This record gives sequence, structure tokens and C-alpha cells, in this order.
Amino acid sequence: MDIRECLKKEPAILMEGALGERLKREYGLIFDENVDMAAMVYQSAARTALKELWESYIGVAKRYDLPFMATTPTRRTNKSRVYRGKYDEAIIKDNVDNLRSVAEKSGIRMYVGGLMGCVGDAYTGKDCLPESKAREFHKWEAELFRKAKVDFLYAAIIPTLEEAAGIAKAASDTGLPYIISFTIQRDGRLIDGTPISEAIEYIDGHTENMPMCYMTNCVHPKIAYEALTKDMNRCDFVRKRFKGIQGNTSALSYAELEDSIDLKTSEPVQFAEDMAKLRNVCEMKIFGGCCGTDNRHIEEIAKRLKGEA
Repeated sequence: MDIRECLKKEPAILMEGALGERLKREYGLIFDENVDMAAMVYQSAARTALKELWESYIGVAKRYDLPFMATTPTRRTNKSRVYRGKYDEAIIKDNVDNLRSVAEKSGIRMYVGGLMGCVGDAYTGKDCLPESKAREFHKWEAELFRKAKVDFLYAAIIPTLEEAAGIAKAASDTGLPYIISFTIQRDGRLIDGTPISEAIEYIDGHTENMPMCYMTNCVHPKIAYEALTKDMNRCDFVRKRFKGIQGNTSALSYAELEDSIDLKTSEPVQFAEDMAKLRNVCEMKIFGGCCGTDNRHIEEIAKRLKGEA
């Protein structure tokens, strides 16, 4: 079944945990100044490291018989960044093919996503694009992902409604299933101050092909819980349309994390319990990890998705 049908029919889907932080800490890898992790597809040792991390998360999904989602490490691989460096548009297909090769050997139901990101700062909203410019700008990579035959598009840590709406329209134009994942704060708003409910209502009402669902990532589940239980977000369409989280393991604010010199993490069992509580707020189905997570965190999440903890 395709990912839309999977999301509709399955009670839960597991998503990958942290990649970037682990590649730095555990493998000592240095990312490209322009396209960040996407350049690793051209480095043998880095490709091996990526494969090992993906396979470790796939192993959890296999043990608990869960569908699995993973995305290309391409959040910074937009048109201006690609051509600013030494790469060209082939970097998109090369990353998709690399992840697809892992999926084909996984032995599970696995979906390959094309990861997109904002132009500006994902945690402050600085330099993010207005809606019309965002649609035109992100059309380039959205179309390349379509040609590379990804299963879905995933716009991650998007801090402003304007750029989120523009990316949504670019993704809608491809006809592919896609997810918009916001950068949210404990006050129930995106970084630009837009309530989650208003952002969902606006994007749903202004795209020909609506997002498959909405998510948040790079945020602790306790913060997401606070955000989603604010009065302005306690409405039926938020409950039904907000379906996922890739949680990070720190409950600090983005500003506090920006000033931190070490990785903030939390114990896997409590983290997984906090993730599971989100199912009491929304019809959450997609659960994965972000900064600070590793196999232990994803394993504890999987246990709870299957009722084994």
C-alpha cells in the first residue's frame, strides 16, 4: 500500500531517530558548508555510517512489526545551496537512490521521503521566504524529488506560516503525498507567532492537494503536549490532522538550546512515555526521534506503540 493508505489504515508508523548529531558524535563526520549532510552520499565512509544508522532503526521497526519512514539527509539541499558549492541537481537523485537501496534490502514495509527545509533559520524564522517566493523557490527540489520517485515529501522544522504555505504549494504541485512539520513552541504557536490551528487551517484551505498530515520535529514531547493542549489548538481538525512527531530529548527552549555547548538528552523510558501521551491529544500515528535520540529511545517508543510496555 502507498503511504497515504498506510497512514489511514495503520495504527502506528515508526520514523527514524537522530542522524546528524549521531554522525558527528559517534563517527566524527564533518558536514559540507553548503549542502550539509547531503554531500555524504559521495563519501564511502559517510555512506556506510548512514547505512548503519538507518539499519539500526529498521531493526527496531522489524522487531515490532511496524511500518517505517525515513528521509534523505537533504534539508539544506535547495537550489541556491547546491549551486553555491561544487554540486548539481544530481545530488537529489543520488541521495534518494542511496536511501532507496537501503529500503529495498530492509525486509519491511519502508517508505522513502524527500526531506526539504526552509531557506532561513528554522529556530528563529530569520530570512524565511514569503509564500509566493517560497513556492517558486522550493519548486526546484520538489520536482527533482518527484522525478527521483520518492514515496513522499517531508518539509521539516518549518518556523513560519508563509514559508510553510509556499513549500506546501510547491509540494502540492508535484502530486506527491507530503507532510508539513512545524517548528513549534510551548505557547502553541509557530516561531512567527501563528497558532498551530491557524497554520493548519490556512494551508489546508490554500492548497489544491492538502498535506497528508502535519507534524512537529526537533521539539521535546512535553513541549509539544503543552502546545497542542492550548485552548486555541483544542479543535477537531487539529486533533485529526496533526499526526506525528520526531521528538528531541531536551525540554529546553530553542533559545536555551542555542546557547548550550553540549548535547542535552533524557532517559529513553521517560522520553517514550512522554511521546506516548501525545496520543491522548491528537490522532498521532507517526513517531520518531530527533536530536539526542538513538536506538534505545526508538526501541522504547516502538514498545509503547505495540502495547508492550
